[in-house]
Amino acid sequence: MAESCYGNIMNVETTGASLGTARAESLNYGGAQASETIAARDLKNMEKYKGTIQSVSESTGIDGAVIAGIMSRESHAGTILDNGWGDHGNGFGLMQVDKRYHKIDGAWDSKAHITQGANILCGMIDGVAKKFPQWTKEQQLKGGISAYNAGLRNVQTYDGMDIGTTGNDYANDVAARAQFYKKHGY
Repeated sequence: MAESCYGNIMNVETTGASLGTARAESLNYGGAQASETIAARDLKNMEKYKGTIQSVSESTGIDGAVIAGIMSRESHAGTILDNGWGDHGNGFGLMQVDKRYHKIDGAWDSKAHITQGANILCGMIDGVAKKFPQWTKEQQLKGGISAYNAGLRNVQTYDGMDIGTTGNDYANDVAARAQFYKKHGY
């Protein structure tokens, strides 16, 4: 599916990972190239979840590449989790659903969990679309990705949507990683 009901990830403008995010990944350069390098490192592990991602994509309307982009950013496709937990015990699963704001659904690497994360993202994109109806579908998609990390209230302007997200680059980094995964069949 080239374009989900939430827009085409390949048409989302992105600056990629900040230098700070890239340095945390032992890279000495930032931008979309850094995001792609990180996503490529996660590709082999991501393959374990490809079928589930595609199934969740079909049922939720969220592009599978976007789901994979979030999974890469949040948990490196599960490789950095401790029994499914991250973020000092607050984030759960491949998509790091925050237990402080959501009732956890399913096992950390299950279809139920990925569906929950995708549905949270759908709600955030819908919220951004309601808040900014004049934005294009792609701008709303990017805003929803930002809100997935920092909440709907954090998205105030298009250019400033990443201010206040983890690393101040969340939507840009996830969008660039998602574009990489799209090119790799997600």
